[in-house]
Amino acid sequence: MYFAALLARTEDGWEASDTELDDVETLSDLADLAREASPDEDTVLVLIEQEDAWFGVVRVDGEDDPRIYVSDAAAAQRSAYGELLLTDELLGREPGADDGPDLDALDLDGTEDGESEENDDDEEEEGGGGDAVPHSPVGDSQILDDLGIGEKELRILDAEDALSTIAEALGASEVLETVR
Repeated sequence: MYFAALLARTEDGWEASDTELDDVETLSDLADLAREASPDEDTVLVLIEQEDAWFGVVRVDGEDDPRIYVSDAAAAQRSAYGELLLTDELLGREPGADDGPDLDALDLDGTEDGESEENDDDEEEEGGGGDAVPHSPVGDSQILDDLGIGEKELRILDAEDALSTIAEALGASEVLETVR
């Protein structure tokens, strides 16, 4: 189960709206959606959580590039919304690098279905931890510093109540709860 909300800072405080991310396919689409929530180009936070597994914060300030923080990259990678946030740049990868196997380099001789599991385990151990996604936070851990949540506080937040804690620190817990 996912929850996603937009918090837009206005002259009168924070305004919250729940948001449907089904039509959002890229980080750029998400940033555009956030910008639409604030016609005055104020700060907009996109808060995303997947039950108790992970949470993410995307901050859009006007036309600036979005800033991203994800609490557990490996958990987020296993979800559609998490994959949206985990850009190559955020993960320290070469942009456009393909995470999957190089199909041209594979030796597909027709025996793949009959190979034993022992061979598969050996290949996993040998070939691949280079592009592994960490079971740790990634992104801009200072994303909320100027809003009252420092890097240390952000990193220790538990995925279960992180969004509520963030909203409370911003003085936006009531508006967030209305859309939850």
